[in-house]
Amino acid sequence: MSRMVSAAVLGTEERSAASELLRAGGIVLAGSALIAVCAHVAVPLWFTPVPVTLQPFAVLVLGMLLGPRVAFATMVAYLAEGAAGLPVFTPHGLGGVAQLLGPTGGYLLSYPVVAPLVSVLWRLGSRSFYRGVAIAGAGSLVTLAMGAAWLGIYTHAGAMTVLNHAVLPFLPGDVLKVAAAAGIAVGASRFKRK
Repeated sequence: MSRMVSAAVLGTEERSAASELLRAGGIVLAGSALIAVCAHVAVPLWFTPVPVTLQPFAVLVLGMLLGPRVAFATMVAYLAEGAAGLPVFTPHGLGGVAQLLGPTGGYLLSYPVVAPLVSVLWRLGSRSFYRGVAIAGAGSLVTLAMGAAWLGIYTHAGAMTVLNHAVLPFLPGDVLKVAAAAGIAVGASRFKRK
């Protein structure tokens, strides 16, 4: 009798683990789809190879809404989809692996760093709007720094040129993205409590 109960409990635990894994996989795919949609909301700038997109907003939102592991897995899945040639990157780039190694590669490669970082920081303390802005702002700065560093290496441009092409044009939009991401995260946190 105890063997049957143990087998039933073990079977239930296995089903629960499989269900949780399936759920996490669905979240990862949905998150990568969100980033892909946001990547296609893009405006090219004539003076830089880096377009303005909503990708950083999606990365920040997902980082604040998902746990660190799922956030990391979502970013890796997104980059893997793009590297495989799926049309998930901004249409103003080369696509595929070439886009990861091209002028915008630093921004893209920052996502698996930024999303889990934001996720961990968001879960460490109170979930207020101003704290969310500070955390999302820090994540945005990491993305800009990695994007600028990559573009500098890629183009061999000087520091001021890189700053003018990879950071400064994006600051006003990033302020809006950071505030929106913080607002969504705070709203989701309040909704969960109710």
